[in-house]
Amino acid sequence: MPTSSGSDNQLTHLEKFGTDPGSLHADIYIPENFPKNGPLVVVLHGSTQSAESYNRGSGWSELADECGIALLYPEQRKTNNPLSSFNWFKSGDTDRGGGEPLSIRHMIEQVVDDYAIDPSRVFITGMSSGGAMTSVMLATYPEVFAGGAIIAGLPYGSADNLMEAMVRMKGYGGPSDNKLDALVRDASTFAGPWPTISVWHGGSDSTVDNSNADSIVRQWQQIHEVEGPPTREEEVDGFTRQVWCNSDEREVIDEYIIEGMGHGTPIMAEGDEGLGEEDKYMLEVGISSTRHIAHFWGLTQ
Repeated sequence: MPTSSGSDNQLTHLEKFGTDPGSLHADIYIPENFPKNGPLVVVLHGSTQSAESYNRGSGWSELADECGIALLYPEQRKTNNPLSSFNWFKSGDTDRGGGEPLSIRHMIEQVVDDYAIDPSRVFITGMSSGGAMTSVMLATYPEVFAGGAIIAGLPYGSADNLMEAMVRMKGYGGPSDNKLDALVRDASTFAGPWPTISVWHGGSDSTVDNSNADSIVRQWQQIHEVEGPPTREEEVDGFTRQVWCNSDEREVIDEYIIEGMGHGTPIMAEGDEGLGEEDKYMLEVGISSTRHIAHFWGLTQ
């Protein structure tokens, strides 16, 4: 059974989860009101963060209590990366069947089995390096996920080494639109239906340029057959949400560029709907990405 990872910690340690070729740690949070066949959200922290700090800042466990959602927090070890970043650009950690992606896949399998989770309601989100690794997981294991949300991240396959990663983060170079699409299609043998995609980015992010957000949208537009301008734009909590709907009028991609926000996860900690708490990369801007992502996935009804 899981064991608690500390006195103030809300998360518990997932002891065993198949093979672990990426040598990752795993924590989970299962709310007391979790229903049989309930949903699972996989949450990937950013550089210099831990599973615990990301959970506290984002408010995912608060929302899990509210809505009956199981949470899985893969966590990087400093022995793999001194900044605790997921290795989204590193050979061996970006392909199906090995490295960090396979470790995360095995964690998901374990939690789905242990807690009678509905395998058709598994979702994934992450920020910064965790956002970029979310892109990796959605491309390499698309059959596992009903939806993904990438916060301050980068598209799949945009870098093959650390130097390239640093350049892409600044918004330079990167694959062409056709190549972006092909990278996802070639990452597995899957033919759909594809996971829905939610993209969030600070308009003033100087760590990961927000041109990467638009590249992520373009990476998935061809796959979802929703090329061109958004189906509609709307205002949500004072920010513009762009939405792309498929031929069935289903929302398959949305994008929020949070004007004036730097590098981090947008939160709204105050008020009745508030979640999480402000921190270095948990930015109080008056909109809860956690709550809106969960709503996009149909988890807040």
